[in-house]
Amino acid sequence: MPTDYFSVKDRVVVVTGGLGQLGRQFCLTLLENGAKVAVFDALADEDRIAARFGDAKNNPSILFCKVDITKRASIEEALDGVKRKWGAPFGLVNNAALDSPPNAPAEENGPFETYPEASWDKVMEVNVKGVMLCCQVIGGEMARAGRGSIVNISSIYGNVSPDQRIYDYRRKKGAEFFKPVAYSASKSALLNLTRYLATYWSKQGVRVNTLTFAGVFNNQDEQFLENYCQKVPLGRMAREDEYNGAVLFLMSDASSYMTGSNMVIDGGWMAW
Repeated sequence: MPTDYFSVKDRVVVVTGGLGQLGRQFCLTLLENGAKVAVFDALADEDRIAARFGDAKNNPSILFCKVDITKRASIEEALDGVKRKWGAPFGLVNNAALDSPPNAPAEENGPFETYPEASWDKVMEVNVKGVMLCCQVIGGEMARAGRGSIVNISSIYGNVSPDQRIYDYRRKKGAEFFKPVAYSASKSALLNLTRYLATYWSKQGVRVNTLTFAGVFNNQDEQFLENYCQKVPLGRMAREDEYNGAVLFLMSDASSYMTGSNMVIDGGWMAW
């Protein structure tokens, strides 16, 4: 019998932000491949769960937990529920994050010089502190069990600066629009958090890797798409399902010798 290196069967995996566009994809992919999936999301109420997961919400191998990842006690409480149901997690996908959407308040998308402190603090609290706390609580449990895989979801904008020229069309129309600083800074922070934890937990058998993505199509306006896609060698934004294989790979034994790495899937964005 050939070895199924990509098997995640019966592995307990926590996915933060699991009700989001990509989080949902990761949860369903892991579930379909035999994993037991704990969905941690601040918006995990019955209506949203039903809308996002349909009949899959009734699968006995999925657990929904309403969790504020910026609060250690909230993570600990949810983890206790996971352990009672399935035991210690094998995997953690730190997917939950905040970004300023194109329709955010004008001050959030204005010049760097006037970017609001409160916006900076809010993004950093979720994107950096939240990931750190999840690693402390859930990753710590994995280290005590002596095995596991953590995936920290980053962005091309954590590796290179946003190209503000993409948004020139907005400024030509009179809007003072810039891609804000906090998201980039927060995603960059994850790169070295990954490296730190990969070495810190190496003797405990916990692998930690960064997964860096480019933009995902979500009905953005036509001018933005044209400008953005000109910078992508493959000529388009990613489909929301095109990162699923990478998560499966990092949660499986196919990546057993991979830790402290930054796996980039960006359609070639950073190649030129």
